[in-house]
Amino acid sequence: GFANIRNSSFPKDFRYERKFLTRELDAKEMEHLIRENPGMFSEAFHERQVNNLYFDSVNFTNYFSHLNGSGRRFKIRIRWYGDLFGFVKNPVLEIKRKENFLGHKKSYKLKPFAIDKNLSDDFLLKEVFEKSDIPDDILELLKTLKPALLNFYKRKYFLSADKKCRITLDKDFHFYKMRDKLNKFNEKIGDKEIIVIEIKYSHEIEKEISEIMNSFPFRMTASSKYVQGINLLEVA
Repeated sequence: GFANIRNSSFPKDFRYERKFLTRELDAKEMEHLIRENPGMFSEAFHERQVNNLYFDSVNFTNYFSHLNGSGRRFKIRIRWYGDLFGFVKNPVLEIKRKENFLGHKKSYKLKPFAIDKNLSDDFLLKEVFEKSDIPDDILELLKTLKPALLNFYKRKYFLSADKKCRITLDKDFHFYKMRDKLNKFNEKIGDKEIIVIEIKYSHEIEKEISEIMNSFPFRMTASSKYVQGINLLEVA
């Protein structure tokens, strides 16, 4: 389970990930700050909708480890792009591990499936996970988890002039409560005020990054979108 992942040594191909969260600026103002940054950022990819289905234990182990400020944190989710509902052609299982500001992600392609009223933890296990090419230890972990939260938001991508640093800007958040079965997706809450930017870079530029970081007039936060959604829906 989580203990095996938690206690394994941290991979060498990690990257730094730092996050800012604000309600004081709107998306246009934030984008202006990114473009005026000394890192000379420009848009690197078209804006798109990011969809996530998060998993957690029955006792919300991941949620509480985030909430309690644990240095080691995990996120297990299925991610896809485009429409939230209907047939998902290219779902990807992502297991994300963070240790303070270090991040590492493992991804596994999943068998396509639909986000509709038939979605349940049993369906996901038998029709998606067990029929996809997932390592045995990950499959065993997934058997102990359940869908905990569904969300989507709009994301823009920016790259520094030297291509060593990436910034993502997320806005228009929506969260849905998940049930074990009979999901009608009518328990939804939106948060259009919050803006989240994440700065991602390799350990090679740790010294140069301070100039990029210091040009943003907010403090960093450890708050995750998963935690935000669980808090707003009052699920845990």
